[in-house]
Amino acid sequence: MANKTVKIDVEYLTRVEGHGNIVIDVKEGKIDKCEFQVVESPRLFEGMLRGRSIFEAQHITSRICGICSCGHSLASIQAAEDALGVTPTEQTIKLRKLLLDYEFLDSHVLHVYLLAAPDVLGVPSFVPLVKTHNAVVRRALRMKKLCNDVCDILVGRHVHPISAIVGGFTKLPRPKDLDAMLEMLESMRDDMAETLALAKTLQFPDFYRETEYVGLVSDDEEYPLLMGDVGSTDGKRLGKKDYRQATNEFIDPRSSAKFAKWSRDSYLVGALARFNLNSDKLHPTAKAIAEELGLKPICHNPYLNTVAQVVEIVHCYEHAIDLIKDLKKNGINYDEEIVVGVNEQQKIPVRAGDGVGAVEVPRGILFHNYVTDSNGIIEQANCIIPTNQNIANIEYDMMKLLPEILDQTKEEITLKMEMLVRAYDPCISCSAHYLNVKFVE
Repeated sequence: MANKTVKIDVEYLTRVEGHGNIVIDVKEGKIDKCEFQVVESPRLFEGMLRGRSIFEAQHITSRICGICSCGHSLASIQAAEDALGVTPTEQTIKLRKLLLDYEFLDSHVLHVYLLAAPDVLGVPSFVPLVKTHNAVVRRALRMKKLCNDVCDILVGRHVHPISAIVGGFTKLPRPKDLDAMLEMLESMRDDMAETLALAKTLQFPDFYRETEYVGLVSDDEEYPLLMGDVGSTDGKRLGKKDYRQATNEFIDPRSSAKFAKWSRDSYLVGALARFNLNSDKLHPTAKAIAEELGLKPICHNPYLNTVAQVVEIVHCYEHAIDLIKDLKKNGINYDEEIVVGVNEQQKIPVRAGDGVGAVEVPRGILFHNYVTDSNGIIEQANCIIPTNQNIANIEYDMMKLLPEILDQTKEEITLKMEMLVRAYDPCISCSAHYLNVKFVE
């Protein structure tokens, strides 16, 4: 509507993690302001790391997020090993990949079922679904509990893992543990089938905005989540040491979070970016599911990030089962188990270094960078979170979407704006509530 005037003030976005505002001001059809403002207080984790041993870093940084604890631990460990010159064994890499699979399953199930699905099922949150879609809620909680349980077996606990450390693991899974994890995952097949059936019924807005997609890329045949270079759909590729050239963080006074850009004014990280970059490397079953769901690269609809998450649920599920079967077949080398203070020969010598970790977590590529002195004490630390990299892209999506939906009702505009933000599965800090949009005309 050419002459429509709308003022939208969303104070403290909810049903997302952390504190952020949406501010939109449209006067007679002209957009005067369309901003996504992050007003979260600084977390100061980088400052907390300075002066601490590099061997403590993964336990500190896992506290950044209760959902991505394992991802932060793995990025931290990778950065520490890079600084210290440690090369993990093939067995350690397999177990770390398994841990990432578990984290992706846990996080994506949470988002698809409890954060995104209520929007398309016509309810304000997952709570009403207890009555209207009881089986759906029970399935979601059952799947999430199972993901937590297999994580507990592998690393002691899912939130703030214990046994994954620099150099490997302090406790390696025994044969009975591998059997238990495999049996638990196999027991989830019916729930996986129902998840896919649900996904086929979810209808998302038809919206298109071309942007740059950034994530890990690799020459290996495997879908890269743990290791690789930093690549983009604009044809750029850098080693992880050059991550600053890709992220180009900058400050805007209206936000307490930094913004990022690479080839364009913004870029997108997360499930959709990974799919657009590496869909040919997905597990065959996940490829088939993507085709069933109509998801094809390169997809420029940010709402379909949730659909890409469903595809990754299938990939990580099948990949985890394959990894466990491989570990069972080849056996575990328990000589690699690190018992701190006992097997002294496995102590890692410290040195001055500058290490970078680049790991995909559910919401996108995560960077940790530590500079250490000759005693292994951290002098500088830098952590670049996926949501910070997405903030500018969210705002550009909002600016394109708004004029396309101005002729709709307030309720329809509200829902589409809420869904757009939630599609990114933002993790501004660690809170989760319901998004409330207020209109003032």
